[in-house]
Amino acid sequence: MRVIGLTGGIGTGKSVVASVLASLGAAVIDADKEAHETYRKGSEGWRLIVARFGNEILNAEGEIDRRKLARIVFADPRALQSLNTIVHPLARQRVEWKLRQLRAGGTRAAVVEAVLLYQAGWQTMMDEVWLVRAPRAAVRERLRTGRRMTDEQVAARMEAQAEQERTAMTLADVVLDNDGTEPELREKVRRLWNERISKEGNPTHG
Repeated sequence: MRVIGLTGGIGTGKSVVASVLASLGAAVIDADKEAHETYRKGSEGWRLIVARFGNEILNAEGEIDRRKLARIVFADPRALQSLNTIVHPLARQRVEWKLRQLRAGGTRAAVVEAVLLYQAGWQTMMDEVWLVRAPRAAVRERLRTGRRMTDEQVAARMEAQAEQERTAMTLADVVLDNDGTEPELREKVRRLWNERISKEGNPTHG
């Protein structure tokens, strides 16, 4: 099974790329969703996060309010690092288990969509990494309109992810520029799939 790591900042178009890869036959694992599972009330992740950030991040039902938590961590790099130190290993366990299940089932290709792929050290799970990037002005507009973020929230997210993109630019196997229309992006993905994944004889991970 060939494993593709798909990374890039928020608002760059990763979800579109992942949807195209899924339509071409890849199994897609959303690392963000796996990470959110580690927040589940009563879980090990929940206990560690509450111990670090306090009960004020909980809602009335005792669940972690991710909006409250986001306001804390995206305003403080050290707090964000603390959260990542808790969540990344637990999320990795979940992703590795899913990859084992897919491999055992004979899946040909899998995609792990992860914003913090390099920062979490997950590149060791991948056969190759694709970075999706987009012009900063386009990303700002998507976050303002599509995700209804304020200018301050947009600036904080983009600043937090600037180093990630710089790291990925030097290490990724493929850099996919989302600098045109969505149909153009979809065509780029199909072309890459045909060039890099569909060819027989490609090496596989594990």
